[in-house]
Amino acid sequence: MKRPLTLKKNHEFQRLYRRGASAVGGSLVIYCRKNRLSRNRVGLTASTKLGNAVQRNRARRRMREVYRLNADKLRPGWDLVLVARSRTLSAPWPELNATFFRLCKKLGLLREA
Repeated sequence: MKRPLTLKKNHEFQRLYRRGASAVGGSLVIYCRKNRLSRNRVGLTASTKLGNAVQRNRARRRMREVYRLNADKLRPGWDLVLVARSRTLSAPWPELNATFFRLCKKLGLLREA
């Protein structure tokens, strides 16, 4: 992902946690909030409860790939934070992808076909 398309600052994450809408799935949590840009920005988090650095990085890589593959199906103009859960590491790829898709649909982030 390119740098301008990612959330990096703590205050950006905190704003989403406080004022954004959220949807919880078995393998991840999505927080979203409308931004005033014409593109989406995404942030990824994995708590130290998830495991050591290798496991947290693997969880972030899996979430980044799920987002990358489905980014063209999302409406533009949203800030997203994807939070890893323990099932993010062990969930089969189709299940992780389906969970992301279902949560985005629940939050109204998908484009109308």
